[in-house]
Amino acid sequence: MSSNAANPFPPERRCGPQEGAHDRRGAGRLQASVLAGGEQLLVLREALLVARELAAEQCDAALVQRGQELALRQAQIAERERHAQRRLRARERELSRLRGANAQLVMATLGAQELTEEVRRAKDRMGYLAHHDFLTNLPNRVLLMERLAQAIAMAARQGSRMAVLFVDLDRFKVINDSLGHAIGDLLLQAVGQRLLSVLRITDTACRQGGDEFVVLLAEVANERAVAELADTLCRAIAEPYLLDGESLHIGGTIGISMYPEDGEDAETLIRNADMAMYHGKHSGRNRSYFYRPEMNLRVVERQRIEADLHRALEAGEFMLHYQPRINLASGAIAGAEALLRWTHPEHGAVAPSRFIPVAEDCGLIVPLGEWVLREACMQVERWKGAGLDPGVIAVNISALEFRDDGFVGRLRAILAESSVQPACLELELTEGVLMYDAGASAAILHELKEIGVRLAIDDFGTGYSSLSYLNRFPIDVLKIDQSFVRDIHAAPGDGVIVSAVIAMGRSLGQRVVAEGVEEAEQLSFLRAHHCDEGQGYLLGRPMGASSFGALLAAGGAVPP
Repeated sequence: MSSNAANPFPPERRCGPQEGAHDRRGAGRLQASVLAGGEQLLVLREALLVARELAAEQCDAALVQRGQELALRQAQIAERERHAQRRLRARERELSRLRGANAQLVMATLGAQELTEEVRRAKDRMGYLAHHDFLTNLPNRVLLMERLAQAIAMAARQGSRMAVLFVDLDRFKVINDSLGHAIGDLLLQAVGQRLLSVLRITDTACRQGGDEFVVLLAEVANERAVAELADTLCRAIAEPYLLDGESLHIGGTIGISMYPEDGEDAETLIRNADMAMYHGKHSGRNRSYFYRPEMNLRVVERQRIEADLHRALEAGEFMLHYQPRINLASGAIAGAEALLRWTHPEHGAVAPSRFIPVAEDCGLIVPLGEWVLREACMQVERWKGAGLDPGVIAVNISALEFRDDGFVGRLRAILAESSVQPACLELELTEGVLMYDAGASAAILHELKEIGVRLAIDDFGTGYSSLSYLNRFPIDVLKIDQSFVRDIHAAPGDGVIVSAVIAMGRSLGQRVVAEGVEEAEQLSFLRAHHCDEGQGYLLGRPMGASSFGALLAAGGAVPP
């Protein structure tokens, strides 16, 4: 290539005017071309700048979009993380719930097992209670009847003998009423243990109910062996009991029936043993008695008397007789003892020894005793209204009456109703009633003394009196039992007890009354020893109210 081609601007050539003009035109064109190229360059530069700016804007927009996308992703990631956290917490809660449910399931399973065991124990306990007495834990009647049936079947197969003993505690009701049911329950439990300590392992002791027990002797040789065991039981029951600080004594009467002589089934054997026990109650307590067929007659009579007693009280078949009490110094009538008499519409006069024990057994003695008190007080007022002075009227009070919660209240009501002066009434109680619970007896006696009635110990000397308690009791009168009076001259020295009681009564400031005076020698002895009063057939027999009133009106007396 030539140098001209390489240099766009050739050296300035000298030329003429035309050539100069031509050159100037060429230079102008060149300059214009240069300017146009510069403009294009500028345009290109501007376009490049715009492109750069646009690219920068696009880059910025892309960066913003990228940032937004990043922010969105971050938000999405954060949301996913929160969602994951929520799911994690939800899973943890679910796991915790499942763990709790599992623990509850385990506890429920254990509880169900424990409940099942408790139900089993409860069923066992119910089965035990269904066959045992709740108080003494001895077999009850249900279990006894089962064992009796088995024993009878075995004895029938083997041709052997067996026995049923019916045990009833003597005077248990007095203990229960005076010391309370809690002490009574302790006593029943102790008696049950006494029975078990004597019996063989093959025997069965059952609590029949109340204070009654039944003993099954499954195999016995003969009546003698049964009697020996029954006597051992009586001695064991009679041993003193120390319960809640109280020393108690109680006896047991036992009726015995033998298989097969006295019955071939359980009910008959128990009934006949019960009958023998009842016979023993009226023949001498704290002993054993074998059943005998003739005892049925006594039981039938007792049931008849009990039924007739209820009717007699409503029908007014009872009346009072009065046996005079005589002042032995002056011979004047000092008073009388009111004695209950019953005239049956069909059988006539019924001896007190026949119906009084029945009344005590069936509880009728309480309303019957209330009638006696009221009738005696009303009669005193009738005599006084007629201008007669009957002195002091004595009324016997039974153990059930004395221990009854309403006794003192009824006495107050009767005295108010009859308007009789309390000092005209004398209440007679036996030593056994007073000494059974000396503390409680003393409290009741002092309450009675505040009312103003007189108090007497009947049949003195036949019980178990403590002289220390006798001094503490507010007693006005000692009545010497007729057995001592009867034997005053029967043998040398037999009057010593009577004279000792008289001396003791005088030293204690108490009047002494001798019962059962039937002979002149007895009366002379009593007067010689300064006995205050006497009572007996020699001095006056029991008589109706009108006859005693007539005796008072006639000024009846016994010569001094």
